[in-house]
Amino acid sequence: MTAQQLYQQILYKKSFLCVGLDSELTKIPAHLRTEKYPIFAFNRAIVDATAQYTVAYKPNLAFYEAQGVEGWQQLEQTVAYIREKHPEIFIIADAKRGDIGNTSKLYAEAFFNTMNVDAVTLSPYMGRDTVQPFLEYPGKWAVLLALTSNPSSADFEQLQLNTGRRLYEQVLDTSKSWGSTDNTMYVVGATKAEMLRDIRAIVPHHFLLVPGVGEQGGSLHEVARYGLNSRCGLLVNSSRGIIFADGSENFANVAGEKARELQQQMAGYL
Repeated sequence: MTAQQLYQQILYKKSFLCVGLDSELTKIPAHLRTEKYPIFAFNRAIVDATAQYTVAYKPNLAFYEAQGVEGWQQLEQTVAYIREKHPEIFIIADAKRGDIGNTSKLYAEAFFNTMNVDAVTLSPYMGRDTVQPFLEYPGKWAVLLALTSNPSSADFEQLQLNTGRRLYEQVLDTSKSWGSTDNTMYVVGATKAEMLRDIRAIVPHHFLLVPGVGEQGGSLHEVARYGLNSRCGLLVNSSRGIIFADGSENFANVAGEKARELQQQMAGYL
């Protein structure tokens, strides 16, 4: 999927919502836990309820890997279900990989060929050769961590260099030439929304994946104010605020309503 194709989906749905499938087994409704594949049953219901309002899904691999082989199977089932029912929706594997070139080559093969997702989150801090294998797949994306929303991001990401720049700014400036606006985007936490102005000065045309809206306290208004560009350029993620908004047998309907509320706000910003 190219940036233009992603933008067309954003215009069609009047939404730049990404639903995070952080499907923690202990938090899914109790009536699903007796299913043979409870996480997949949960994800399927969430997808059915939210697909009309979202342009992307982002399963966080930790919640699947923690369940061993069965967790990985349910992740594959989830991706296959989205591909079958909603092939237009962008799928991001939130894996945060980052390793030497020959290992990254196999990670890229695993996610892009075997699992068939559209994008993978990556740590760029080991340099270009760790990201390059992910940029060699036409239509696939590397999503590089730039400025994350966790409190300890200041330990490294915001360190000031001798040039006067902060480390995350140098990461943006260096890595933007590795790929293009059709295969590279950046993670910028919504709780750092005021910094989006500086980020846009460095990467004005790239898509930004913005987690942290909702439960983590990020403001959609602030993200839109500082982050939107002429082709939207944003995928704003909400996870717990949608998928765990209700723990009853009505969970999917409530998730759909929460997704619709965000979509309607996004339509106004677009």
